[in-house]
Amino acid sequence: MACAIVSGALANKPRNGGEAWVRLSWVLGLQRLGFNTYFVEQIEAGDCVDEDGGAAEFEVSVNRSYFESVVGEYGLAPRAGLLWEGGREAAGLSLEEIVEVAAGADLLVNVSGHLGIEAVLAGPRASVYVDLDPGFTQAWHIDDGVPFSVPPHDHYVTVGLNLGSAACPIPDCRLAWVPTLPPLVLEYWPWQPPPAGPTRFTTVATWRSPYGQLEIGGRMTGLKHHEFRRLVELPERVAGADFEIALDIHPGDAADLERLLHHGWAVVDPRRLSAGPGEFRDYVRGSGAEFSVAQGVYTETASGWFSDRTAAYLGSGRAALVQDTSLADLPLGEGLLTFSSLEEAIERCERIVADPARHGEAARAFAETHLDSDLVLGRLLSKLGVGG
Repeated sequence: MACAIVSGALANKPRNGGEAWVRLSWVLGLQRLGFNTYFVEQIEAGDCVDEDGGAAEFEVSVNRSYFESVVGEYGLAPRAGLLWEGGREAAGLSLEEIVEVAAGADLLVNVSGHLGIEAVLAGPRASVYVDLDPGFTQAWHIDDGVPFSVPPHDHYVTVGLNLGSAACPIPDCRLAWVPTLPPLVLEYWPWQPPPAGPTRFTTVATWRSPYGQLEIGGRMTGLKHHEFRRLVELPERVAGADFEIALDIHPGDAADLERLLHHGWAVVDPRRLSAGPGEFRDYVRGSGAEFSVAQGVYTETASGWFSDRTAAYLGSGRAALVQDTSLADLPLGEGLLTFSSLEEAIERCERIVADPARHGEAARAFAETHLDSDLVLGRLLSKLGVGG
């Protein structure tokens, strides 16, 4: 049986069920294709925290307990390892065991370049870097003032579907980026009818990006909270719908929070409602549809960025209305809709509210046709010439 290793930030993003699904989708999707798949993560001492966010020893950290809980729930515990301080200690597989697995592995999928241990990187026959943040990744790579660079891999994959095209000014960094939609393992996202009552548009978001603004092509791009501010009146303008954000927002942004509430947005705590993969899935499936904005770097560069969160809504049979990142090559208008202005957002919300069942069915059909992990990963591996 072919062997694959997936690496990414799970324990490093504790109590974030949506981020957990990004990594799980690659692991479980490759398993469906017949790979014996392992999950490997690194964590440093300074990133280990307790339930209140204070510093903690690795053994008792919420990071470790979250990692063990998630890999246990999805049957990955015998093939998962969390390496502390480069492998000085571990939860699950040890560094030595992982190096041995890597030496015989056919494939390494390095999500956001998380894995940096050379003894593991050197083992697999083929390595794939997966870029989840098109624009950020490339701008940092070419900026000598940022302590980041895309490390050498055999292949480079991005969810920026237009990266490298003439219409997208994001620099390619002289790397041959291969675009892909995010894989979704549909068996974990069963379809069910939208809830009765007014259509409840939801999303899960962080208000202020920890990364700050980027300059691309001589232009400073905006951030997600800038986009939400432009659309703050939306709940007041759409009849028959409710709008809710599971929002991580700092107390220092109290004025923005107050303005959201004043205009009719419900704001809930994502750490309570979407902390684990199961809770995140329940939150998505309990919604009527998704409404979300995007980082300015994704929209203003025509990047074609496609959100893994939106994939989850679509797979669950929930229509998604998202800010346009130039997805022109995909079928839009039913199930998946985009907007560029407040007026477009209002009109397309009204479309979904008028027939949520039809849009929900179209959403699931989109996921089956375009996001099914069997198709997405099968095509990607074929394009890369990677297999068992």
